[in-house]
Amino acid sequence: MKAMILAAGLGTRLRPLTDDRPKALVTVAGRTLLELALSRLRSFGVSEAIVNAHHYSEMILEYLKAHDNFGMRIEVSREEVLLDTGGGLKKAAPFFLEAGGSLQEPFILHNVDVISTIDLGRMIRFHTEHNALATLAVQDRATSRHLLFDEHGQLCGRRTGLDGKEELVRSAPEAQALAFCGIHVLSPHIFAKMEEEGAFFIIAAYMRLAAQGEKIVAFRADECYWRDLGRPENVMQAAQDLASGAYSVA
Repeated sequence: MKAMILAAGLGTRLRPLTDDRPKALVTVAGRTLLELALSRLRSFGVSEAIVNAHHYSEMILEYLKAHDNFGMRIEVSREEVLLDTGGGLKKAAPFFLEAGGSLQEPFILHNVDVISTIDLGRMIRFHTEHNALATLAVQDRATSRHLLFDEHGQLCGRRTGLDGKEELVRSAPEAQALAFCGIHVLSPHIFAKMEEEGAFFIIAAYMRLAAQGEKIVAFRADECYWRDLGRPENVMQAAQDLASGAYSVA
């Protein structure tokens, strides 16, 4: 199974921890965010991964080489210009569409700066059973940016900003607002449907595709531990969670 780790951001929210390194190499209890993500993916059967990089990309290459790629096949997609989540994924398309690969086997897209106990195996099975183009791990929790899903659990819009302004792309009498966890399961068929060019957010592509009737579905993970590690205080809390046993790693 294949996966992509989104790690190209500048890590500005993590300063000063990212003053001399990319956010992927920030450590939690002695382990880098990149190692934590790779270890978790490997525990669910991922043997091949691609990591996008921009800020201090050479450090990521050297780090992976020094650790023998953690026993996996790992490629690094270097972005001279930041392409955001959608553009970064689109640039990595050859990794997922290379000769001999299966267009039927889904892959995982995972932010480097989140940790969770979300069952990725169950999420993949859910994705396959629902014949979805994309499956998004979501929770019912507070956030400034919600995704909206209809009564069938399909993406129909989003809610952003302090005023909670809603943008609906499909009609939904009772849309439910849920928080995205930064973890996706995708069909390789998505690459043929990504019309956007250059730098773009993957959520914007999902919104367009949902408007066209594509199945972008919610995978509920309300009972799972999840933490965003985008700020220094969150990294400190994650270290405490590891020490207390609230979260464990492979």
